[in-house]
Amino acid sequence: MTLIKYSPVKDFENLHSNLMRYFDDFSAFRKSFSDDFSPNMEFTENDKNIVIKAEVPGVDKKDIKISIHDKILIIEGEKRKEKVEENSDYFRSERVFGSFKRQFELPENVDQDKVDAKYENGVLIVELKKRKIDKPKERVIELN
Repeated sequence: MTLIKYSPVKDFENLHSNLMRYFDDFSAFRKSFSDDFSPNMEFTENDKNIVIKAEVPGVDKKDIKISIHDKILIIEGEKRKEKVEENSDYFRSERVFGSFKRQFELPENVDQDKVDAKYENGVLIVELKKRKIDKPKERVIELN
């Protein structure tokens, strides 16, 4: 008869490794089929403004809200699911629906009163005008 050395630590490490692999696989699976919709964003900047572009195809213009609160730009909306005909079943669907909310802290040089937004061909374009910031003045005080 052969003796096998029992190692509870090794067994625990194997269990942990297997569980982590399972949860990683499940997380990837869940993410691929989740109803979480989050638009892809692009940020560009030049001397006069900052432009944010968000890809929101299939989102109706009336379902998008843009606001600024305490130097935070908030872009939110909802991509609504279309009604399916009564007698049809899905063979496969890779489309994602749901609400989204993205928040971005604005730089100090953005004029919060001069923000323009437009919606063209499924792309939301938000243009934030920059303002000139005065450099702090330095004043030398003489000692008495």
